[in-house]
Amino acid sequence: MSNETRDGRAWQPDYLLDIDADKCIGCGRCFKVCGRDVMTLKGINEDGEVVSLDDDEDDEVEKKVMVMNDTGACIGCGACARVCPANCQVHGHEQAAA
Repeated sequence: MSNETRDGRAWQPDYLLDIDADKCIGCGRCFKVCGRDVMTLKGINEDGEVVSLDDDEDDEVEKKVMVMNDTGACIGCGACARVCPANCQVHGHEQAAA
């Protein structure tokens, strides 16, 4: 895929491919800079399962983490990587399967 900036310089998108739940601290910075709903905040319960965050189940959540929500919506801008203090994201040039 060939992309250019507004003035014609070559630009290669770097898409968010995965988030390492072991490294993620659930701070939400990446979520706040992404206007495309690519990721969402979930919980990890005591069994290590990813669960939705409900007010009723907050006692069962051991850790909050960001998880992939809509991988196809990523435009590869890299804003999420620039604000992540935990370096828990995996980025690459691979496009989602159509």
